[in-house]
Amino acid sequence: MSEHDQQGGDGINRRKVLECMTWAGTGVLWTIAGGVPRSLGLVDDAVAAERAGLTFLQISDSHVGFDKPANPNTIGTLEEAIGKIKTFSVKPSFMIHTGDITHLSKEKEFDDAERIISQAGLDTHYTPGEHDIIDEDVRLYRERYGRNARGAGWYSFDQDGVHFIALVNVVNLKAGGLGQLGEEQLKWLADDLSGRAASAPIVVFAHIPLWMVYKDWGWGTADSAQALDVLKRFGSVTVLNGHIHQVMQKVEGNVTFHTARSTAFPQPAPGTAPSPGPMKVGDDKLRSVLGVAEVTIQQGQQRLATIVDTPLQG
Repeated sequence: MSEHDQQGGDGINRRKVLECMTWAGTGVLWTIAGGVPRSLGLVDDAVAAERAGLTFLQISDSHVGFDKPANPNTIGTLEEAIGKIKTFSVKPSFMIHTGDITHLSKEKEFDDAERIISQAGLDTHYTPGEHDIIDEDVRLYRERYGRNARGAGWYSFDQDGVHFIALVNVVNLKAGGLGQLGEEQLKWLADDLSGRAASAPIVVFAHIPLWMVYKDWGWGTADSAQALDVLKRFGSVTVLNGHIHQVMQKVEGNVTFHTARSTAFPQPAPGTAPSPGPMKVGDDKLRSVLGVAEVTIQQGQQRLATIVDTPLQG
């Protein structure tokens, strides 16, 4: 999908591109300009040289410990993703990981993931996926990444005038696997945003999408409408998720939703298979459907952030 022109004709205009659900790769480059995200496409040196503003990375769904045919070497592809990040000509400010760091919440899996991710040399902010909280006493994720968080692991921070909010929607999943935020977290979110100017750019990140991608597969969050109601007064909101292992993007008013590729394995497009789950592709294609995302926010210049999805290969 490409943007042939800005104002109509036979091409696809900017808004049509943003309204489409786009399938892309493992890495996304986001530029948040005026607080709202815009996708640039694939990262290359020319794009990297031109961007300015706050730039950060998103990686997701590393599934360290997974060893089935869809990818028997998830450690190797995570290492490739971090290696790709280290080649970027402009160093991002930090990185976020939108969950499923591990596959079975085992200590060695967390150790391996941390060892590899730390090689990027970036501060990394995490939110858990459902695969990160299945150890018997739900201790390992919280001890590593949730010591200063509230509740099941939600928190917020500010960077260069942008307010970031990490939400947790993988605890007490609803029927069919739908995510849930819960009343306590929703109240905290409202309190966290209370008193902030509507012009403040907001970035929200969680594991399961906060828009209903495909209800039959649990690809959505049951009570996300309540969170979005709190966010709707802000002029620029970017919502980043993982979980579905493919890039899809949607714009509703001032809110841009974007899901990232996995660094481990792809999943089928919604409704194209009997159920979700690891999808085997040819070995020569795997790295073209895995990747990372880069987000840039240029406040006051344009409303949409720039998001670039970068596959490991291709």
